[in-house]
Amino acid sequence: MRVRETGILIGTGEAGPLGGITDVPGVRVGQATVVAGDTVRTGVTVVLPHDDDPGVQGVFAGFHRLNGNGEMTGIHWIREFGVLSTPVALTNTHSVGVVRDALAAASPSGVQAWSLPVVAETWDGHLNDIGGMHVRAEHVAAALSAASSGPVPEGNVGGGTGMICHGFKGGTGTASRVLDETDGGYTVGVLVQANHGRRERFRVDGAPVGTILTGERVPLPSAPAGPRGGSIIGVVATDAPLLPHQCDRLAQRAALGVARAGGAGEQSSGDLFLAFSTGNRVAAAAGPPLALRMLPDASTDPLSYAVIEATEEAVVSALLSARTMTGRGGATAHALTVDELREAVEAVGRRTGVDR
Repeated sequence: MRVRETGILIGTGEAGPLGGITDVPGVRVGQATVVAGDTVRTGVTVVLPHDDDPGVQGVFAGFHRLNGNGEMTGIHWIREFGVLSTPVALTNTHSVGVVRDALAAASPSGVQAWSLPVVAETWDGHLNDIGGMHVRAEHVAAALSAASSGPVPEGNVGGGTGMICHGFKGGTGTASRVLDETDGGYTVGVLVQANHGRRERFRVDGAPVGTILTGERVPLPSAPAGPRGGSIIGVVATDAPLLPHQCDRLAQRAALGVARAGGAGEQSSGDLFLAFSTGNRVAAAAGPPLALRMLPDASTDPLSYAVIEATEEAVVSALLSARTMTGRGGATAHALTVDELREAVEAVGRRTGVDR
């Protein structure tokens, strides 16, 4: 169930018709889920930034690191030139290499002499046999082939299949906001791979629901011995005409949305955020000067608010869309149900519904 369908509102902004990153025109998402036997719980998610050939047309982009115990390939190039010219893929930590290679191989022949794909990861080793390298090139190809501008499946799908968030079953989540016409009417969409956070810190629109939904109420994950920690990757898209420094600022605001939901960028966490704008196209080849559009910096506050709200909602949506999963070594991550969340919100003195 989507967050808005529960009667729980996050912030004051209006969501787009799909309630996800694909509300931004031209953005497409594809996913491949890899589940087998008792131990394989993983996958890959791809975000295509626009309908044009990414090898020919790039978009302005920016990056923010809240905590760096993680990986996002291709970021040095984006920081140098401020342009995203490949799809963005999300997967598990040990599959970054194969996903990156598959994206490079899929780049249009003859368009680019090289490719630096953007691939980010979170660690799904509690539920998944992460060392088994179960994501393969054909899964990347399937995700690319499945990419569409329609509703985005959430929870235990794609790169989010084996992830855990705030002690619940986590995974893939997405949300959107549409600005008022007085602020330009632009759309902001966020997609997260949520694998972070502690139960006691979990909050929803300021309500400290994690203090109600304790391990006695919803069991905390059982897990085999292994490293602690968790991470979140956020991808922010907008059709507002932004330049790279403004995309950097939007990526930074996504971290505030994670914080609103109780995330803290812990020492063992890789919390990395990419933002891109489809409001301009940047030719890959040399040529005459380009005509660009830019939203004045003084007009970007509504976009910042939208990113914060959409990121928080995407985290909560990942939780509500996920289902209880048992994986490697019998480890189990329990889902957060809508009824449990509603009761917790009300228990801390917050109302649900549009009239709150």
